[in-house]
Amino acid sequence: MSKSLHKRVLPTDGIPGGADAASARVTQPTTIARRQFNFGILAAGLGAGMTAATPSAAAEDPPPPTDNLPTTPSGAHQATYFFKNSAFEFVLLTSLGRAYYQGANVGKVLYLIRQIEDGNFESAYRTLIAAGDEARGIAEESANGGHTESARQAYLWAQNFYDSATYFADGTGDPTLIAATWDMMDACWLKSISLFNPAIEQVSIPYEGIALRGFHFRGNSKKAKRPLLILCNGSDGSALDMWMWGAAAATVRGYDCLTFDGPGQGYALWKQGLHFRPDWEHVVTPVVDFALGLEGVDPGRIAIQGISQGGYWVPRAVAFEKRIAAAIADPGVVDVSASWTALLPPPMLELLKAGRKDEFDGYMTKTLNPAIKNSLAFRMRPFGVTSYYDAFKATMDYNLTDVAGNIECPMLITEPANEAFWPGQSRRLHDLLKCPKTLVPFSAADGADLHCEPAAFGLRDLRVFNWLDDVLR
Repeated sequence: MSKSLHKRVLPTDGIPGGADAASARVTQPTTIARRQFNFGILAAGLGAGMTAATPSAAAEDPPPPTDNLPTTPSGAHQATYFFKNSAFEFVLLTSLGRAYYQGANVGKVLYLIRQIEDGNFESAYRTLIAAGDEARGIAEESANGGHTESARQAYLWAQNFYDSATYFADGTGDPTLIAATWDMMDACWLKSISLFNPAIEQVSIPYEGIALRGFHFRGNSKKAKRPLLILCNGSDGSALDMWMWGAAAATVRGYDCLTFDGPGQGYALWKQGLHFRPDWEHVVTPVVDFALGLEGVDPGRIAIQGISQGGYWVPRAVAFEKRIAAAIADPGVVDVSASWTALLPPPMLELLKAGRKDEFDGYMTKTLNPAIKNSLAFRMRPFGVTSYYDAFKATMDYNLTDVAGNIECPMLITEPANEAFWPGQSRRLHDLLKCPKTLVPFSAADGADLHCEPAAFGLRDLRVFNWLDDVLR
């Protein structure tokens, strides 16, 4: 595989234009070409590298080239290091970036990248599962030999590879793989937490008559009262991500941390059957209640950070929960639905806006091939719906426009260059805020571009925690 940078331009032929959009406004059934529809979904990376649903359809109206499909439409002009398929690029670049906090060995990830066929989900999944199994074996052997730190690190490697594999599981066409892969990753996390020094404590956070699973990370400060950073995950992140994107940097700086799996996330999704909700303040308020009962927490220095879709949930929560002293969104997300609806050809968007559920679902069911349906199922699962229409409509409830002005605590918003999922929304959130606010750009020249800065953990944490130190001092 070439290691040169690939520059890709998104194909524009076949995208419905103004005439198509206008025709969609009439009451007659909307006509959507298979190529137009598949292009819109494929551009999201939901079925990257897949072909049309049937051989006859493919012969009649060929799909766009599969070697230059971006993760989202806005990812079309991004350069890549390893894969032309930017969905593969992003996942493996993240796996490589985790080496900064001992989540991988650089050489191993580079070797795995060479083994993966670009755009082949089966190849990626099997390669990463094998690497996870190997790392888990190393961890277990080290633990059995009394080599605690070696075991801890190897369990992190295993989690990294299993977590990366989850993003390719549905693309194999086997819907049973995703849950089994999550279980393997989670088992390694639970085995690793007692090996940290100090050990990470698993906690139960009361929430609406049940308990959310969480983890308490003790920082290295010896002060009687310490700042606490609450860590909020995104739509598909893992407990490992909360260590990599927050707790690793925070604890060495003297912060305690508390993370949790909220509705639709991790354990709450896979084991409790809880699903996303837009009013995240009803999740964060019980977490703050619990945090105030932890030993050593300074109640005046509680901060919260959200990564990925957590860049919506955290601002939403602090618009209502006023006991939080500072908030971080990486990146800022004002309108979650934008990353979904931007993928739809105009006629499909018109069906969605008009509430024509049966027609919308009918086109989706009839037009998408099984692999793309599996990938959409991955994105829909946390919303707790099976209807394509219901999933797209549900995302429209996740919007900060009317509440961002209620935020009072100081807020930092990251603004990575080449943000593919919610481009422009960090600045949009910044402009909506009336509280003290800081917009922190991250550039490609620093190696810190892309969604959540996956290849620049050190620089990201330096800027985030320098700001947080100053705000909470």
